[in-house]
Amino acid sequence: MSMASTIPAAPDQPGFIRTEDGVALFYRDWGLGKPVVFLSSWSLNSDSWAYQMLALTERGYRCVAYDRRGHGRSSDPGIGFDFDRLADDLATLLDTLDLDGVTLVGHSMSCGEIIRYLSRHGSRRVSRTVLVGTMTPTLSRTDDHPDGIDLAVFEAFRSDWLMRDFPAWLEDNIRPFMTADSSPGMMAWVKSMALQASMKALLDCHRATTSTDFRRELRDITVPTLLIHGDLDVSSPLGITGRKTAELMPNATLTVYEGAPHGLFLTHMDRFNRDLLTFLDA
Repeated sequence: MSMASTIPAAPDQPGFIRTEDGVALFYRDWGLGKPVVFLSSWSLNSDSWAYQMLALTERGYRCVAYDRRGHGRSSDPGIGFDFDRLADDLATLLDTLDLDGVTLVGHSMSCGEIIRYLSRHGSRRVSRTVLVGTMTPTLSRTDDHPDGIDLAVFEAFRSDWLMRDFPAWLEDNIRPFMTADSSPGMMAWVKSMALQASMKALLDCHRATTSTDFRRELRDITVPTLLIHGDLDVSSPLGITGRKTAELMPNATLTVYEGAPHGLFLTHMDRFNRDLLTFLDA
């Protein structure tokens, strides 16, 4: 699944790049040095990586993060929420900013965007990847993946919560995303990001995330990869995601945080930032 990316024009508006199908993607670009590009999870946006970007820019790295289409401050075109198009959006960012030797850091859904980018566009611009709480290789139960989750569970979430009362679902599920000692302010901040996302983007991205199978692609990803996963991750259960992804990738290392939930980059921030810097400095 090889596809050569074309180099678009440089950004014509600070803080935004435009994709070939006319979508304006908001991005932030802090610091100088080796580039690290952050991709946020389903429903969240580039703000979620602020504490990693601050730590890394203080250590001399250039940190770039962007809002996925339909999320945060980016355009909401109502289409293009499949992994091919989202991977092409990442390619547009890397090409427009002409970034090389990049470390791609993704959380949750965006780990699939990174894998699809590498399988679709190659690793010419990428030196390594970090996958946090990954949803890969595949979530759904199938004949050849009996450990997966029944598709009816995902359909029930979409029909009963996402399409009826997403704020109530957020209220009920913010604490499992974080930890019991997370501050009310931090939890409110995370919920506020999720509420900025387009409902159409949330629906289509959730369908893509729960139905896409990355098993074949993962075997061909050879860049050094650090997988970080919490053993209390209820959004992305370790046994069917992080462990299986590590087994499939030929150059991956899995680090498991005991007692960590899906939002470990916030709840275990100090350890995560240290591990990230160690991997980058290696």
